[in-house]
Amino acid sequence: MSYTEKLFGLDGVNVVITGGAGIIPGAMAEALLDCGAKVCLWGRGTGHPVQDAVDALVKTTGAEGRVFGVTVDTGTEEAVVKALDETIATMGAPTVLINGVGGNKTKGPFPETDIKLFEEVMILNVMAGLVIPTKVFSRYWIENKIEKASIINIASMASYIPLSGVSAYAAAKAAVMNLTLANAREFAAHGIRVNGIAPGFFVGYQNKALLIKNEATGELTDRGQAIIDHTPFGRFGDVDDLKGTTVYLVSEKASGFVTGVTIPIDGGFLTHTV
Repeated sequence: MSYTEKLFGLDGVNVVITGGAGIIPGAMAEALLDCGAKVCLWGRGTGHPVQDAVDALVKTTGAEGRVFGVTVDTGTEEAVVKALDETIATMGAPTVLINGVGGNKTKGPFPETDIKLFEEVMILNVMAGLVIPTKVFSRYWIENKIEKASIINIASMASYIPLSGVSAYAAAKAAVMNLTLANAREFAAHGIRVNGIAPGFFVGYQNKALLIKNEATGELTDRGQAIIDHTPFGRFGDVDDLKGTTVYLVSEKASGFVTGVTIPIDGGFLTHTV
């Protein structure tokens, strides 16, 4: 076994990824499978069925027998408890949770805020996207005295600096980064690490129309061009850009003394100055 394999090999590591049918969680799953982990994708099964994501990963990684799917709404504690039991029966006890549920539903001036949609965005990103799964998994690990567990939360550029027109999403993602710090401090005594990844601007299912005007020509919207102009690398992120950091944070040998950090993968977006 090479030094690299010793440091980043993930044989015997069981990972649950919520929001697993999404583009970013799918890329993370691919990287972890390629390093030898078992992965269970959790998703609601609406829009992008979990089984389709599982089948796609089997094709790209050849990891049949190491990738599984569970349909679950992570916004309901009882459903998450049941899904964890199902996952344990199928894959074995997970020691890594990647909280990949999130998204936005509203954009506009703050005085025109739709309160119902604002609440839905907060619930999606904070409760379903972090609080409920983290509560259930951390309780399971602590009660069963499972040490060396890890949680990775998905933050955003909006966690650091509010983005115009998306106040609900920005507030929710700021909460994600805050809870990453709080949980890291609380769970350290139990051997549970809690970290975050803050993707810059990656084109996905939800934001494609917001960023790209014409896919055939590559013409961007005004907002898409403004983002590129603000990004020193001059491009949107590619999901492959997330893989190395994901493997690093999951690997106990590589990052076993790292907790409470949120790592931006943003092409320098946060360094922008005038």
